[in-house]
Amino acid sequence: MPLRTVLLLLLSLCTLSTIGQDLKSPSEFLGYELGTRFTRHHRVIDYYQYLSRTEKQRVRLEQYGETYEGRPLYLAYISSPANMADLENIRQAHLLNSEGTGNPEIAIVWMSYNVHGNESVSSEASMKTVYELLTRKGDYLKNTVVIVDPCVNPDGRERYVNWYHQFKNSPHQIDPNSKEHHEPWLNGRPNHYMFDLNRDWAWLTQLESRQRIKVYNKWLPHIHVDFHEQEVDNPYYFAPAAEPFHEVITDFQREFQVTVGKNHARYFDANGWFYFTKEVFDLLYPSYGDTFPTYNGSIGMTYEQGGSGRAGLAITTRMGDTLSLKDRLDHHNTTGLSTIEVASKNAKRLNLEFQKFHANKDYKYKNYVLNGNADKIKRLTELLERHEIKYGWAKTHTAKGFIYQTGKNGSLKTTGQSLVVPVGQKKGTLVKVLFEPNAKLSDSLTYDITAWSLPYAYGLDAVAVPSEIAYTTDAPTKNKSAATPDPGAYAYLSPWQSFDDARFLAALLQADFRVRYAKKPFVLDGREYERGSLIVTKGDNKHKSAFASELTQIASLQERTLTATSTGFVEEGKDFGSDSVSLINDTKVAVLSGSPTSTLRFGEVWHFFEQQLNYPITVIEGSYLAGVDLSDYDTLILPDGNGYSDFLDEQVLEKLKTYVKKGGKLIAMGHVLKAFSSKQVFGIKSREIRKDSSRTFATFEEDQREQIKKAITGAIFKTRVDNTHPLAFGYPNSYFSLKLGNSAFNYLQKGTVAFLEEKNARPVAGFAGSEAQKGIGETLVFGAEDYGKGQVVYLADNPLFRGFWENGKLFFANALFLVN
Repeated sequence: MPLRTVLLLLLSLCTLSTIGQDLKSPSEFLGYELGTRFTRHHRVIDYYQYLSRTEKQRVRLEQYGETYEGRPLYLAYISSPANMADLENIRQAHLLNSEGTGNPEIAIVWMSYNVHGNESVSSEASMKTVYELLTRKGDYLKNTVVIVDPCVNPDGRERYVNWYHQFKNSPHQIDPNSKEHHEPWLNGRPNHYMFDLNRDWAWLTQLESRQRIKVYNKWLPHIHVDFHEQEVDNPYYFAPAAEPFHEVITDFQREFQVTVGKNHARYFDANGWFYFTKEVFDLLYPSYGDTFPTYNGSIGMTYEQGGSGRAGLAITTRMGDTLSLKDRLDHHNTTGLSTIEVASKNAKRLNLEFQKFHANKDYKYKNYVLNGNADKIKRLTELLERHEIKYGWAKTHTAKGFIYQTGKNGSLKTTGQSLVVPVGQKKGTLVKVLFEPNAKLSDSLTYDITAWSLPYAYGLDAVAVPSEIAYTTDAPTKNKSAATPDPGAYAYLSPWQSFDDARFLAALLQADFRVRYAKKPFVLDGREYERGSLIVTKGDNKHKSAFASELTQIASLQERTLTATSTGFVEEGKDFGSDSVSLINDTKVAVLSGSPTSTLRFGEVWHFFEQQLNYPITVIEGSYLAGVDLSDYDTLILPDGNGYSDFLDEQVLEKLKTYVKKGGKLIAMGHVLKAFSSKQVFGIKSREIRKDSSRTFATFEEDQREQIKKAITGAIFKTRVDNTHPLAFGYPNSYFSLKLGNSAFNYLQKGTVAFLEEKNARPVAGFAGSEAQKGIGETLVFGAEDYGKGQVVYLADNPLFRGFWENGKLFFANALFLVN
């Protein structure tokens, strides 16, 4: 061998052996030992920026977005110098592999930390894991690309860290009773709008989720790990997951979870650390950080360390041991490195199985065909586009298969406006999971809801078709009439059929327009108009000097169709001056927050107003409600929560009753109805689940299973709707409701609007226990009653659940604007 070659080889070996030796550890960079304090988000990012500057050949940092509160979202890409220099080609080869082309041998691992902000050890662990990858564990990077999101939820994490710094003892206190172990109502778990980002992967309602999915779709990693924390006294949890597994999960995906788990166990056993597997955390609900990647071809896994926001820097456990942040950090670091080790050892197999996953699947249904309101179709296609799911438009006149509305096989007439979502595509497994009529359950004990089918959620007529059908990807021609000013118009009319129409109304009210709505159907100029149709008259808006042009401009921005008319004299129905054509008041709205409410349920209302309806809302804390003059508000919303029984004392109840009697409107949601019933206020009455008298004795283990008979774990029910009531304007005579529990309420004496009949007490999708089904026949879902000069609107089910139940949102808008 020539001397020059030998010298170059020796130089190369020396360079490789010294890579990372001068790299600062997180502790050295931050100036304190990692695990002795919580690192603020900007300092976590500082360390990653330091790594990307110092290790340019092996680390690349990319900002992929920003939170609602303006904090940056970053991804770090870590691999060998050779891989990083060829990163884009590696990515392209990986995506081509999903299409059956090529034979790549690089494993891609994506690790997400701190999706729940107060599970705050995650970001700390991420820094240690990346440092060790760049020093002790560099061999893993030869055939592995690691993508690290050091903090999925910076807003929530900073909320927790700031609070902890404010209230911790000095030095920290391990006594669980100390203030530093008891977060306030607004805890660090959710994001700015109090949404759980770990339940938003499929629905993409939140800014963070929408930005992340753009990058995730560019990579579709072989492995995705979501790092979490759980109760203080729980040992560590890692894969394999618990049943139920969704039926689409492949044998390899199941098998590889075991492979990973056994490798973790090897390290935990050596350290004497406790752990558990195959319990609690199942793989069914599609919007988690483990299931969603799994349905996209990954090995999706959740890791759960005991601690969470309760643990602080250290806490005494029930066993009398001390659980420290350092302990928690070491456990997450161990599973993180172990995951990458397994990926590196199995890179070829991961690539082979990734290709197999994306090959054509022999699922029962080959296409999903949907008819319905154009706005609802558009909202659904927007979600599909975010997921890069392909869709088209029907070319046939009939589609045969399972009819969602009837629950039976039949046919659906189609037009060029009918949406077709084929299963035969790269995202086909995800399509099957999101659209299937009813997910198959291998176990009724689940961690989350058991039904979510998008045709029900979006309120669309649909058929699941077991055969291929003809469709085109050319968008249908829209019959949209331009919103142009008409100087001779007496009024402008707009339909009331979707939540987009409610957004239009909100924009008009915000612009100081006076708007009326029709309580009864009418015919004008030979055209039929349904209940709820909006009527904007020139006479009501004399204060608008540019009435027609301003109105039509807003309509254009909102993509609404206006029809001008020269008269208020109708051919059938009630004229525009009738009492049946009511003025919609500029509604001033307040919502209760604080301890009686659930943070998540409050957040759904808050997000609904500010990010969906675009309408102002005042947030009132329950702690100072007594000092608020409620007459300043037309509507007060009481979000669901478990604290109302204590909150609704005699003084608060009297205040609420007086408010409604004088003309205010209460919108009561979920457990508020149960509290009203127990306090015997207003007209709502609970119905108890009938006990099974045939049961005599059960073992302790059997009794746990018996309890599930009383449960409803997020199931979909078909309800009857009185669409002559303003609360249901814009709806047909049925509505598919997502029921989250077994609470049941009797019909109102007057004002029952959406309700379950005895014959529909069985779910159309999802799990409802046999005992629970006995108790929900002939019960209220939505209703409204007059009380004095005001109204109380009851929402027993949640039409705003996680922001994804699109078809419920018009009910909420009706409650705001049309019930008066």
